[in-house]
Amino acid sequence: MTSNTATTAAPAAPSAMSAGMTFVMALACGLVAANLYYAQPLAGPIAASIGLPAHATGLIVTLTQIGYGLGLLLVVPLGDLLENRRLILIMIGAVTLALLAAGLSTSSVPFLAASLAIGLASTAVQMIVPFAASLAPDAHRGRVVGNVMSGLMIGIMMARPAASFIAEFSSWHLVFFLSAAVMVLLGLVLAMRLPKRMPQTRLSYGALIASMGTLYMSQPVLRRRAFYQTCQFAAFSVFWTVTPLVLAGPAFQLSQAGIAVFALVGVAGAIASPVAGRLADRNLSRPATMFGILAVAAAYLITHVAPEGSTLALALLALAAILLDFGVTMTMVISQRAIYGLGADLRARLNGLFMATFFLGGAVGSAVGAWAFAEGGWPFASAIGLTLPVIAFLYFLMERRPQPAPAE
Repeated sequence: MTSNTATTAAPAAPSAMSAGMTFVMALACGLVAANLYYAQPLAGPIAASIGLPAHATGLIVTLTQIGYGLGLLLVVPLGDLLENRRLILIMIGAVTLALLAAGLSTSSVPFLAASLAIGLASTAVQMIVPFAASLAPDAHRGRVVGNVMSGLMIGIMMARPAASFIAEFSSWHLVFFLSAAVMVLLGLVLAMRLPKRMPQTRLSYGALIASMGTLYMSQPVLRRRAFYQTCQFAAFSVFWTVTPLVLAGPAFQLSQAGIAVFALVGVAGAIASPVAGRLADRNLSRPATMFGILAVAAAYLITHVAPEGSTLALALLALAAILLDFGVTMTMVISQRAIYGLGADLRARLNGLFMATFFLGGAVGSAVGAWAFAEGGWPFASAIGLTLPVIAFLYFLMERRPQPAPAE
């Protein structure tokens, strides 16, 4: 029988986070996070099917993002209050029901409500990551977080092409039904494999939510890391919002299948997660952060080397996708490693604040990217994308280096 001490929020023994457990959590993160992105490449066909006006098509993605943002602020902090395994399983159940509702929808209002619920319940992924950090010993926490985050990033990047391919040969309804079935299987696996973890926080829900403002103001590491990632993720969103429009345009004339294949290239950037985690464990967070920010800037710069529409331009755009995803993932994992070290009983709230802040940046990036492309094409959109990591780098240069301890 498991002892009570094994289910507290105290750091777990190194054996608590085996390679198998790390794989299960990484897989869970990827599969749950993918739910946020299935509808993006299918927004047009979905809107036509449910009778949504063309000018309101953006609501399909926007409501999912709104739901996710609300969940980050209002649901994820419960990881500091409630038993973690049960909370995660409840959220997996909720997202399963939301996916089924989306797949069964034949009109706009039920589908949009389901989209909001999918976003809200998919915040389970941001309960799994700090849970993994709590199970890992301090010396290897960065590596564990990096490995788990690699699953999340692969899920994000695979979701769009997977949805496009399924819809190409069937219908968009099947995408949601298949994901719901996957969630049921995932829930069974997590119920069998996840250990129990009961946080030590003894606050009411109202006090827990109210404490987040105080946490944000009192933790400079959180604020700084959130700012870096806001710039990075906004640049990421500009790129992945505009690139499909560029590829489908007169210069490249790629089909939806071709664009889906292109999106698969970005998955290679997920290798940054385990690399970043190991660098953080070796106290190399500062140079890794600098490299991650500069990688995003370089990604935008190389897209202007070759004439638009040429084979070389397409190859460089693919290289830019890998470089950009690598840089964004690098700074994300380094930042999570940093904020998880601020307190074991604060991790869910810290993670919710961190994610909500840069997720807002991503939403703004998507909107600004689409507007910039409409106004000035790729040159204007990429100029905005380049400016974001430059701002992050200038702020990075003002970061104080840690002072060495005085000699005895």
